[in-house]
Amino acid sequence: VDTDVIIPARYLNAPDEKSLASHCMEDIDVQFASTVEAGDIVVGGGNFGCGSSREHAAWALTQYGFRVVIAPSFADIFYNNAFKNGLLPISLPEFVVDYLFDEIKANNGYQLSVDLVNRVVIEPNGKRHEFEVPEFRRYCLLNGLDDIGITLQHADEIKAFEQQRLNQKPWLAKTIY
Repeated sequence: VDTDVIIPARYLNAPDEKSLASHCMEDIDVQFASTVEAGDIVVGGGNFGCGSSREHAAWALTQYGFRVVIAPSFADIFYNNAFKNGLLPISLPEFVVDYLFDEIKANNGYQLSVDLVNRVVIEPNGKRHEFEVPEFRRYCLLNGLDDIGITLQHADEIKAFEQQRLNQKPWLAKTIY
């Protein structure tokens, strides 16, 4: 699934993320928007998110309430954009993803669970599939941190540095940005 399928380019000028999300996957399934519920999981094919480097693809998915995409592999830019937008990309072996597709097709309402703390995808029958996620990315997702949130964790240190710098170079206080 490439980014132009996730969110077609003709909608990239949508006025807000909610409007953007309303067109998610519509070229594959016009009814997609009406069938998605918060907490649903996307299961996709290899190189998920390939194509354009648009961050809009991750925005559109998270705006719907998706927090997880499972696929055999991900395009690098989508993979990084996903984490930056609170979306967990889980890579599982292709045979496992194929099996999950078959189970989803055969069982209406099939539900997977994801345990990020223990790094496992859990099937309704209890079968578990371990996955890897970089520890820093895991920490950020578990704590709801984006790039700004990570920086703000150091707000006191930043403020102290700025004050020290002004003490050493007081003329900077009159600098207009």
